[in-house]
Amino acid sequence: MAGLGYELVELERSAGGTLRVTIDFPWNPQEGEEKFVNVEDCERVTRQLQYTLEVEEVDYQRLEVSSPGIDRPLRNERDFERYAGELVDITLKAPMGAAAAGQVAPNRRKFRGTLEQAADGKGWQIAWSDEPEPMPGQKVSKKKRESVAMQVLGFTLDEVRDARLAPIVDFKGRKRAGVQEQGK
Repeated sequence: MAGLGYELVELERSAGGTLRVTIDFPWNPQEGEEKFVNVEDCERVTRQLQYTLEVEEVDYQRLEVSSPGIDRPLRNERDFERYAGELVDITLKAPMGAAAAGQVAPNRRKFRGTLEQAADGKGWQIAWSDEPEPMPGQKVSKKKRESVAMQVLGFTLDEVRDARLAPIVDFKGRKRAGVQEQGK
């Protein structure tokens, strides 16, 4: 797929014979604007794969080619670099124990927060608040916003079982208060 200008994100073969291929454009931090996979890209890869799979005599019932979607998996260091600053869902292989001075349950393994490079540059961290999100249209006072305690948990990629972008759907095109657009 590299010859077509795409990278393989995920490959899955189901028991029913479905072959699922997830593709994306390679990430280049020097490029100003990020490209996203569209239907035409999926069609192009599907046609090429159908031909290749036929020549290689690979047995499958159905071929599905798609983009990573809004809950894209983060698999390697490069993915973490690409999505630093984004809201992510992280599941650890093992509970972290009594972290954050006992504020985090000792058996907790799932976290949703902002992905950040660790201060030492040797790992990653996730920052979150257990304060519930305000309801749409609800005003939050500055004192309340400033008093919310942020928690930070450091980790290495070896400790991660699953990491994905948190699926945030915005049907009205409005940004939440405090959320900035990337690149501005």
